Amino acid sequence: MGKAVGSWLMAGGAILLAVGLMAWSGWLSWFGRLPGDIRIEGQHARVYIPITSMILVSVFLNLLLYLLLFLLRR
Repeated sequence: MGKAVGSWLMAGGAILLAVGLMAWSGWLSWFGRLPGDIRIEGQHARVYIPITSMILVSVFLNLLLYLLLFLLRR
């Protein structure tokens, strides 16, 4: 079990590193500015409701979880 868990942790760390590098370099600057994200700016307050961005995150995480469970059942 140790090697299997270790390889999953290494893969997860590599994915987090890749996403972090993409965010740092500006490749994810479009995220949060999608059509459907609500942004209201007033004089003294800002309201931001990222509806479309969160739907995109939800779909991605559901596909990732489905793939993970599919691979673990094999």
